[in-house]
Order: sequence, then C-alpha cells, then structure tokens
Amino acid sequence: MRFLPLPILVLALVACLGGEPQAAPTPALPTATPAPTLPPLTGLPTRAPNAPPLFASPEYGVQVFSWWHLDVGARDLDLVRGMGFTWVKQIFAWRDIEDQQKGAYNWYRPDIIVDAAQGRGLKLLVRLDHQPFWAQPDGGATPLPSAPPKNFADYGDFCHAVADRYKGRIAAYQVWNEPNLAREWGNQPPDPAAYVRLLAACYVGIKTADPAAIVISAGLAPTGTDDDTAIPDDRFVREMYAAGGGPYFDALGVHAAGYMNPPERSPDDTEADPALQARWITLRHVEDIRQIMVENGDEAKQIAILEMGWTTDTNPVHTGYNWYAVTEQQQARYLVGAYQWAKAHWQPWIGLMTTIYMADPDWTPDNEQYWFALNRPAFPVPDLRPAYDALKAMQK
Repeated sequence: MRFLPLPILVLALVACLGGEPQAAPTPALPTATPAPTLPPLTGLPTRAPNAPPLFASPEYGVQVFSWWHLDVGARDLDLVRGMGFTWVKQIFAWRDIEDQQKGAYNWYRPDIIVDAAQGRGLKLLVRLDHQPFWAQPDGGATPLPSAPPKNFADYGDFCHAVADRYKGRIAAYQVWNEPNLAREWGNQPPDPAAYVRLLAACYVGIKTADPAAIVISAGLAPTGTDDDTAIPDDRFVREMYAAGGGPYFDALGVHAAGYMNPPERSPDDTEADPALQARWITLRHVEDIRQIMVENGDEAKQIAILEMGWTTDTNPVHTGYNWYAVTEQQQARYLVGAYQWAKAHWQPWIGLMTTIYMADPDWTPDNEQYWFALNRPAFPVPDLRPAYDALKAMQK
C-alpha cells in the first residue's frame, strides 16, 4: 500500500467531509548561520598608498633556536651578525609563555632573547604559535602539538601581551605556521577562513599594543596535495583573500623550497617536466603567489619569505625528503643564487628572506631539519657547512 504525502492526505480528507480545503502551513526555512565577523580596524594605523616599503628589497635573515639553549643561541646570534645578515627569526611558543592558565605569563626566556638580539643590532622576527593545552577545545585532554585555540580571542590577547611588553624591540611577527597543513591545524582539515579569523585576532592584538610592528601572515607549505590533510599554498592564499584577510597583514608570508631545483628554474619548466608536473617545486613558485596578490589589488604589499632552503639529506630512512637532496656545495650555491635572483628580479615587492637554519642544538641526523641547516649541532666551536661561508661572502 502506498501512503500519500501528508499535505495531500489532509486536503483529501477535508474535501470528503465537504469542508473548504485549507492551505497546509509553509514549513519554516532553516536559519542560515551567519559568517563570523572579523574584528574592526577602527583606530588602527593605515599605510598611505605612497608609503615607502616596510623592508629593503631584499633583506637578509636566518632562523635560530635560542629558547632552550641560551648559550648556544647567543653564539649563533654572533654567527648571524658575522655573516652580515641583519634579521633573526625565533619561535616564541604560546605554550611556553602562557602555559598554566590565561593571563599567567613567564617572560624569563623571551626577555633574554630580545635583549641578546637588540644588543647585537639584529632585528627580531618572532613566530607566534603552538597553543597552550588549556586553550584547546577539549581543555587539553588530548594534547596536540599545534592546533588553533577554542577561543581565538585568547590568542589575540596573547599577541597583544607580547607586543605590549616588547614594543619597539620586536620588529616583526609571524602569525602561526603552515596552517594549510592539517598537522599544524589540530589534525583538522585546513580552513583558510578560520585561519583569517585567527590572523585578524592576532593582528588587532599586536597593532593595539605596537602600531609600528610588522605583522606577517603565516608561511605556507608548498604542496600539491589537496585533501583533508593539506591545501596547496596558492589555493589557500586565494581563499584567505576571499575570506576578507587582506587588511589583516602587512606582508604576505610564504615558504620557498627549491627542492632539487636551482633557484632560477622556472615553474613553467617544472610544470612541463613529465617527471615533476608541478609548479610548487621551485623557488620561483613565489612568483605565482605574487600574482595572486596583484589580482586582489594588494600589489603595494611585499612578500616575506619565512623559510627558504635546500636539504642535503643523506639519511636513508628519510625517503620523504632525501629524494630531492642536493650536495652541500649545491646548497651553498643555491642559497646565494636565491638572494641574487630576488635582488635582480623581485624588487621592490620582495622583502625579508629568511634562510633555514642555524641548527637547533638538540637535532641529530634522524631529524630532517638537521640537513637543511647552515651548520651541524656543535658547541662551543661551530661546525659550519659550506653554505654559511658562501652566504657570508655574498654581496648584500
């Protein structure tokens, strides 16, 4: 037996009883969930269209790891200054400063690091990420290495606290790291619109404390994977703009990995290469990201390369990395070539270019980052790779 749909059945019964058919009530439409609003920029500084660039084109930086080894960090700052570079990048993990509860800050290590950089005349770029576990949606029941907080305002308050304490002493901030990867986003699918909300909270937090500080969006991992584990960096940037993220950064952050390719190799060439078929596998993929900025009317801003390097990985266990390894001599030539290419072809839109890394003292050959560094972990006498001397001798 077939059952009539309920409204038709009601009308049929009314007709049989001789009554006037009544229209069935119109079901209520579901209420759309409004898109989260971004914080207002009222009262925050704005740059004039003819303002000079924030960075010289290019500027020279290296990432260091001073946090847990302050003595090694001081030595490495001297090495950076000795190679003629003027910027250092250092991670200030949120969980290491505001660990136990909201508003309880531990400034011991960041005070020392800021003093050390300033005392050597080095400009400091600080990366702000790695949530305290109390800030997670589950309150830390399952500690996650890197995840957005439940309340983005908590992160904005942290950004404000750092910028307020070090006003005029920390020159620039990087807001999170590689949010286009699930592993950096709490193992959730990457979400450009959610990242924009996080970025906006931090931007307002920093600018209300230190209006002159430079806010740089997160460096994004170059990748061709497009699923729940990763979003290609070019797609992520397009969706950041679509979500209204443009006003909430002073410079766009990118990561520039050359893989096995020399710095001058065109992404058109690798895209046409049957063995590669990808644009993101070149340093010059940065030019693709620049075009997205232009398409969105953001050409007045600069790009900041937050990680740049070539691996020399010979560890047979690292099959995910050693397939694109280069020799130490190639690493030296390619790093110098990257700065030279930028100086010749990317002015004035290229800003800070940050090489990875002065090695973390705790790294061993089992750590894939060990193979990118300009030195091998050793103290007090540094064990330098050829790339260090090549960058030191490079004309700047």
